[in-house]
Amino acid sequence: MTSPEPQSPAPQPPEPESKDRVYRSVPAIAGGVLLLAITGWLGIDAIVSGEGRTPWLALAVLLLVVPLVIAFTLRPAVYAGDDRLRIRNPFRLVVVPWGQVASLRSSYSNEVLTESGAKYQLWAVPVSLRARKKAARREMRATAQARREMGRDEGRGSALGMRAGLDAGLGGGSVSDGPARAETDRIMDELRGLHEARHQSESARGEVTVRWAYEVLAPALAGAVLVLILVVMG
Repeated sequence: MTSPEPQSPAPQPPEPESKDRVYRSVPAIAGGVLLLAITGWLGIDAIVSGEGRTPWLALAVLLLVVPLVIAFTLRPAVYAGDDRLRIRNPFRLVVVPWGQVASLRSSYSNEVLTESGAKYQLWAVPVSLRARKKAARREMRATAQARREMGRDEGRGSALGMRAGLDAGLGGGSVSDGPARAETDRIMDELRGLHEARHQSESARGEVTVRWAYEVLAPALAGAVLVLILVVMG
């Protein structure tokens, strides 16, 4: 009598990979699309209806301007994963493992500082001083409203009213809503929280890598050379 052959265990399904959080500037994207539409309209019109060297000059200008517009408006993005931070700036792609991040700093621009002292700007998360002032004014109004509500509640001796006053002081929502913050400041808070949670992880170690965006630099340089040649030739 033969013994049954041992069955191999069924393969386990692969664990789903966590997706990166993507941060981009919506106003920059909208402005880039508008600039591309205007540039394309003017350039194509000059190519079709221009005379002499005008079509060639228009083509060279398009070759120069379009990559630059894309680089500064549509291209910038920040990808925050569990193990690394990818920064796609106009002319470079920087990959920084969380273990190499020393701090994330916000002043007049949002920046990442590495353990080696290098500094990389987050083009996709621009600082808006106007948004910061607006958030500060909203916080001041909420604080003043909270004080008025608490004063009325203390006069009435109502505990329920006091709680309502505290809720109103936080913007009319729950206590977990927190103080008013500008959108880019909230994004930086999220990145700092992810850094604190992951910077000591074994999988978040590695070296910082920087790659130049030749797909942007090459056509822009070619367009600049063509424009210079056509201008010199008259």
